[in-house]
Amino acid sequence: MSITPHDERFMAAAIRLSRWHLGRTATNPSVGCLIVRDGVIVGRAVTALGGRPHAETQALAEAGALARGATAYVTLEPCSHHGKTPPCSEALIAYGVARVVISVADPDRRVSGRGIAMLREAGIEVDAGVLEAEGRHSLAAYLTRQTKNRPYVTLKLAVSADGMIGRAGEGQVAITGPEARAQVQALRAETDAILVGIGTAIADDPLLTVRTPSLESQSPIRIVLDPSLALPLTGKLVETAREVPVIVVASEEVSVLEAEGLPPSALPGYRGRATGLDPSFGPPTGGEIGKRRDPNSPVSDDDGFGLRQDVGRGANPDPISPLVGEMPGRAEGGAASADMDSRRAALEAAGVEVLYCNPYHPEVLLPALATRGISSLLVEGGAKTARLFLEAGLVDCIQLYQAPVVIGERGIESPLDATDIPSGFAHTGTLMFGDDRLDEYERGL
Repeated sequence: MSITPHDERFMAAAIRLSRWHLGRTATNPSVGCLIVRDGVIVGRAVTALGGRPHAETQALAEAGALARGATAYVTLEPCSHHGKTPPCSEALIAYGVARVVISVADPDRRVSGRGIAMLREAGIEVDAGVLEAEGRHSLAAYLTRQTKNRPYVTLKLAVSADGMIGRAGEGQVAITGPEARAQVQALRAETDAILVGIGTAIADDPLLTVRTPSLESQSPIRIVLDPSLALPLTGKLVETAREVPVIVVASEEVSVLEAEGLPPSALPGYRGRATGLDPSFGPPTGGEIGKRRDPNSPVSDDDGFGLRQDVGRGANPDPISPLVGEMPGRAEGGAASADMDSRRAALEAAGVEVLYCNPYHPEVLLPALATRGISSLLVEGGAKTARLFLEAGLVDCIQLYQAPVVIGERGIESPLDATDIPSGFAHTGTLMFGDDRLDEYERGL
C-alpha cells in the first residue's frame, strides 16, 4: 500500500505524542504509538515514565479487541528482542494488527530491521520511513547515543543587542524576558543533563533546575566542568545535590601533570580512553567561529580555562591549558593531591558525584556520560565552555536567543552570533518570545 496523506496525518500525531515524555524515559526512547481502525484512533500511548511499559503495548491494551485488523502508527521500529519486557513486535502480532506504519528504523543492533522482518513474516503489512525527518528529530537524543556513543548536544546562548552574554563580575544578568526564560525551562525539562563551566557555577551560583510549576521533578542532572574541584560547598548546586543529581568533572591526574609541565598524553593509557571521538563531526575550520580569543588573554567570561583549536581532532591529545591564576585553590605537587582528596571527600559527602574525566576533552567526556544513560545534554554556560564544544565539533543543535537589551561596559562577548554560525548547521526555524528572537540551527543526524 502506498503512503497516503491519511498515514502522514496519523504519524504526525504519533510524533507529537512521543514528545510528551522526552527526557523522562531513562535510556529508552520516548516513542509514540496510535492504533487506528476505520480512520478512528482506538488506542494511543507514549513510552511510560522510566522507559516501561513501551508505547505499543499500552496502546494495544487500550484498543483491546479493536486492534484486530487495525493499523498501528509507531514513531520507532517495534523492538524484537526479549529484554525486561517481551518484544513489542510479538504484541502487535498477538493482537492481530493488520498493518504497521513506522517513521524511523531502530539502529539498535538488537532490533535494526528484525522488528520489521518479524512483522512481515507474520503476514503483517509494514510501511517504514513515513515522516522520517520529523521522526528522527523527535528521536534525536536516542539516535545520537545509539549511533555515535555520546549524547545529543544542544548549545543555548542568550545574546544582547551588543553581542554580549553577560557582564563580568556581576553574576547572572537577565538578557531575555520572561517568555523566553519559560521556554528555556521547558527545554531543560525534556533534557537529560545540563552542563556549565566552573567559572559560571561560581560567579552565578545557579540552581540549573526546572522551576516551572508542576515540572520541577523533571529537572536534569547538573554537570560542572570543575578540574580543581573548586565548586563551593555552600553553593546552591552542592546544597541541593541530594535532591537533583550533580556531577563534577575533575581530572586530578591531569592537573598534577600540568603543574609539572607535562601533557595528559604522559598518563598511562590516555589514548585508550579517548575512543569516543565522533569521526563524523570534525571541528570547524579556521574562521568558522568568529570570536576566538587568545588563550593567554585576560579572562572575561570566568570559565576557568582557555581553548585550543585542536580540541576533538584526536590527533593531538594535549590539554586545553588552564589560564594562569584561573584555577581556584590550585597547589603544587603532593599538596595539590591532598587538597584534591579533601575537596572530593567533602563534595561526595554532600551527595555530589565526582567524575574523573578530562574536562578539556569533550570527545572523551561525552561517551562517559552516555554510559550513564545520558542521551541529551544542554550546554548553558559560559562563553569558554560554549567554545570548547563548538571547536570540538560536538554541538548538534544551537539555540540562539537574541534580545534587544544592551549590556554595555564589561560585557562578556558571545562566542558566536547569527552571522558566524559554523558550517554544517542548517537554520531550522525562528520563533518570537515577547521581544526576544530564537533562531535554531541543527546538524543532520
